[in-house]
Amino acid sequence: MPIDVRRLAQHGTALASAATALVTAAAVLTVVAPDADAARPQGGKAAEKRQIASSVLGEDFKFTLTALRSTTDPLRASVRLKVFVLRDGVWSLSDQVPVGNPDSWFWFPLTGRGAICEFSTASTNPAPIVVSLLITPSVGCSPTENFELRDGKFSVEQSRAQKPRGAVDTGDGGMAGVMATRLSPAR
Repeated sequence: MPIDVRRLAQHGTALASAATALVTAAAVLTVVAPDADAARPQGGKAAEKRQIASSVLGEDFKFTLTALRSTTDPLRASVRLKVFVLRDGVWSLSDQVPVGNPDSWFWFPLTGRGAICEFSTASTNPAPIVVSLLITPSVGCSPTENFELRDGKFSVEQSRAQKPRGAVDTGDGGMAGVMATRLSPAR
C-alpha cells in the first residue's frame, strides 16, 4: 500500500497547529494566574513561591520561611523570613527580611525533603530567630543566620541576636556534618 505524502503532510501540519495552540494556552494560563505575594519582574510572570517552614508562637506571632524561585534562573531561589501579627483575628504581615543573598539558594533542595536544617524561634521580646537551610545534599547545611525580632520588627543589628534556648535542630538536612564526623581522626 503506497503512502500518500500530501495527506500525511496535511495531518502533520494540523497536529503541529493543535500542539502550538495548547502550549500557547498553557503559557497564557500561567501568566494570568494571580499571586498576590509574588514579585512581578519585568517579564510580567509571577515568581513561583513555596512556604518551606512556619512557626506560631502563642497567639501573637507567626513566622514563615518562603522560597521564591528566580525568574532569571529556574534552578536558583531566594528565601524570605516573614513575621505576622494577629490583629482582630487576622494574621497581618508585620515585617520581612531576606535569608542570605537574592537567588543564592538552589530551588530543588530548598523545596525538597530535609530543606530545613534548623529553624528556631522564641516567644520573648526581643525574640531570637535562627535559620539554617540545606545548600545541597552533598554540601550539607548552611551556616546559621541569626535574626532578632523586636516589637514585631526585625532588628537591624542581627549580629547581636542570640540563639533561642531549647532550640530544636531537625538534623535531617545534608551529609556534610555526618561525613566530617566519619572522616575526623580518632582521639
